[in-house]
Parts: sequence; C-alpha cells; structure tokens
Amino acid sequence: MKRVLMSAAMLGMAGTGAAQAACGEVSITEMNWASAQIVTSVSKFLMEQGYGCDVATVPSATVPAVTSLSENGEPDIVTELWLNSTGEVYARLEAEGKVEPVADILAPGGVEGWWVPAYLVEEHPELATVEGIMANPELVGARFDNCPDGWGCRIVNDNLIPALGLEAAGVEIFNHGSAETLFTSLASAYEDGAPWFGYMYGPTAVLGKYDMVKVEIGPIDEEIHAANQNQDNADPGVSDFPPAPVLTVVTAEFRDREPEIAELMSKVSFDINVMNALLAWKDANNASVEETAVHFITENPDTWSGWVSDAARAELSALLQ
Repeated sequence: MKRVLMSAAMLGMAGTGAAQAACGEVSITEMNWASAQIVTSVSKFLMEQGYGCDVATVPSATVPAVTSLSENGEPDIVTELWLNSTGEVYARLEAEGKVEPVADILAPGGVEGWWVPAYLVEEHPELATVEGIMANPELVGARFDNCPDGWGCRIVNDNLIPALGLEAAGVEIFNHGSAETLFTSLASAYEDGAPWFGYMYGPTAVLGKYDMVKVEIGPIDEEIHAANQNQDNADPGVSDFPPAPVLTVVTAEFRDREPEIAELMSKVSFDINVMNALLAWKDANNASVEETAVHFITENPDTWSGWVSDAARAELSALLQ
C-alpha cells in the first residue's frame, strides 16, 4: 500500500497537507538519461509532497538546458549538469551571477570517456589506448559509437574525432539517436562477446553491470578540453576527459524567490555507487523512472530525511506511514 500511495503521488494523484504551504511554481529539467530522470523524480516528489510546490518538469539535455538558461532564464532548476560539457556559456552565466551551483548531485562526481569491453583488452592489450585501436580498427568492429545529438559530449567527440584522425584510421562513426540505443549497443555487444568501442559515462546501469576499460585518449589538457566544447572550434586538439563535476544549478531569481527549495536542492546528492545500484535495479526489474524513485525513497529514508526541512519531513512521514 505504501508503494501504491507513493506511485500515485509521483503521478500527481495524491497530495498531503503541504499543498497549503507557501511554495509556488517550480520548473526543473528532466534530462534525457535515466540517472538524471531519477534525480528529477525524487526531487519532484519531495518538493510536491513535502513542501507543496507545483512542479513542472522540462524535457531537456545538456546543451539545450544551458541555452535555455542563457536565452530565457529558465528552468528554475537544472540538475545533473555535467560541468565539463557545458562550454563557455554556462561559465559566463555563473560569472554574471545569473545562475548558482548549489550541489554536487553525484558524489564524488561523474566519469566519462571512450570505452571498450574488458574481454577485448584481455585478448588484445593494445586496445587500452586510442593509438592501439587506430592501428587495429577491425578489433573493435571498425566503429565508434558516438553520443546522441544534444549531449555536451557529442560536441567534444566531434572535435576529438578529426583531431585524432579516427575516421582516416578506418573507424566509422555511428551517431546514436538516443541514450537507449547507445546503451543497448553496448549491452548487446557485451552479452555476445562482440567488439564495441564508444562513448559512455557513469553512473549508468551498463557500467555497473559490465566490466569495461576506459581507453587512454591522451593526457588531460584543460585548455584543449574547454576548446573542444565549442562546436565551432576551428583547431580541435587532443585531450582526455577530465573528472566530471556534476551539478545542480538554480537561477538567481529562483534562489531569491524560493530559498527553502534552493536549500533543499543544495542537499540532494547521490553517491555514484548508490546511483549505479538504482540504475541496475531499474534495469533488472524493467521499472519506470517513477518506480525507481519510489524504490529509493522507501528503501533509503535515512538519506532523504536529512535533505528536507522538519516541516517537510513531517508531511512526508504522514504519507509514508
């Protein structure tokens, strides 16, 4: 019964006395990958059922979210924003005081890069480096599985590919249309023991489930990586992906308008291993994002209860009894 009530609340069919609270309208991104969607679903539930907010989710991705912040000053909250894939636009917005990072949504941070299955490296150790792959493209299926359009990594990859001469080495670039097809391509290849070479990030269910090796692209050069985040970069260079700060960001206007919710979002943070486990649970149970959020909330009360105010905790406890 508790899970039924929780699921109903996730879908907006149940409410609590918090509806009388002072919190007004809130907009929050719903990025097009599972971990971010779980963060948004959990946060939405806490805001609506604990604080009485009217929450609207905004389908988005990294680049569109930052563009919207720049051009429209919205949405109010952008969560799971991968800082090293946002380019110069986000840095300018923060410098101008228009947005404020309030939390590291993933602790200790995210990981991203180019990967191959461990079984390929065990058989061909040279595939642990991009030079080894370019010298033996047939060993990885002569294909690179690229990010979907709209992801920040797509811009970085599209600069790295010519800088390395990947296509000239005989590697075809396959641009995925969605996160689902990218993840499925890795899972299918791994379960068949087949070659696979492409971009992946963590937390993801596939990195939690499958033994993968991060390919050495080259030394990390922050200046080159920053330039590679510009889709109009006329002279792309080679740099590996640095460790990824992954943030929750709010607009300055929202921080001043809804300080209590900004305070809540400053505390919402998921250990990356916890998120990997949630993603694996979602995958194993063929669960929806809402069902996964319910699973987290019902199984981890000691975690989220530390995020919310005393009044919100009382409202949520009444729903969960």
